[in-house]
Amino acid sequence: MLLQIITLLAWLAGPITLLAVIDDWFLRPHRRLRAGSGAMTEPAWTRAVYLALPIVIIGAILRLLVSERLDFSLVLVLVLFASAFVWVLDRFVLAPLRARAATRAGLESAHQPLPVTVDYARSLLPVAALVLVLRSFIFEPFRIPSDSMMPTLQEGDFLVVNKFAYGMRLPVLNTKILNLGEPQRGDVVVFHFPPDPAVNFIKRVVGLPGDTVRVRDDQLIINGLPVPLVYEGRYNDGCYLNMRLSTEQLGAHRHQTLSCHTIDDLRAAPVASCKRHIQVSYQCDDALRGVLPDRNDTLNDLVVPPGEYLMIGDNRDNSLDGRFWGFVPEDHLVGRASRIWLNLPLGRSGWPDWRRIGKRIE
Repeated sequence: MLLQIITLLAWLAGPITLLAVIDDWFLRPHRRLRAGSGAMTEPAWTRAVYLALPIVIIGAILRLLVSERLDFSLVLVLVLFASAFVWVLDRFVLAPLRARAATRAGLESAHQPLPVTVDYARSLLPVAALVLVLRSFIFEPFRIPSDSMMPTLQEGDFLVVNKFAYGMRLPVLNTKILNLGEPQRGDVVVFHFPPDPAVNFIKRVVGLPGDTVRVRDDQLIINGLPVPLVYEGRYNDGCYLNMRLSTEQLGAHRHQTLSCHTIDDLRAAPVASCKRHIQVSYQCDDALRGVLPDRNDTLNDLVVPPGEYLMIGDNRDNSLDGRFWGFVPEDHLVGRASRIWLNLPLGRSGWPDWRRIGKRIE
């Protein structure tokens, strides 16, 4: 329900902003001139528009945060140029026109108030520039859209992504201008999905350039050596039932994984204990473990090409990752996920899990 409200506000942001601009630039100045030195009366529809304007703008910003396909850097660049255009247009065109109109009406032109939308644009210009620099070169927010990294990350987690961990890149163009480091085995990385670069994915770096990787019974085997994996028991959260919970040591990272030995996709069925919008649970039945191969095992060794990386999710049997679509080129990397700064599970309870906020990502 909350997501639908945010989407509605985002759709209303365009027409309401347009109405505010038309009134603020062209109609309101005439009302001021007609009022003269007396009090100006605002029509009911303009009061409603200016009251709704900040609300729909906040809704549009929230919709941008939860969008999976939108290039937020491009949006910031467009906002920056639009704010600069509005400020320049007012400074050299609209302000002189207002001054001449006020002089003809016998009013002090210097005391004419600045249009609200122009004031917004002038205030937004340095903020947009600062956010663009911070987001492009230092940190970027990212929302977890799926369960592929459970239990490390959950749907609704908002992450801080370290943009300079693997070098500085120009916004929108994504061209590297300064090399500061390379991904390490076990890093949790945000990257552009190779089959559809408009979408950002998040997985764990499993294979480095030149590595040979195989997955057997949900255990990683890298360059012929099994990655340490310790079984911890069964995992149940109401939506994932009877999953195998294990602790994996991958490079310098020690983290947990979910898995289920199954010859097919995880069995999904409606269950009352799953309080999610999809209203299904994933139930693990691994009675055939050790008898038949796991569906998500690799049939052959995966040899990572130079300049590319193999990414696999921690939720080994419910992750669309490099086992199915291949490798991630270096120029598709966005940054390394470092911490959770917000938890807003719209698909689950809808209420933040305060215990996850500030959690470091291993």
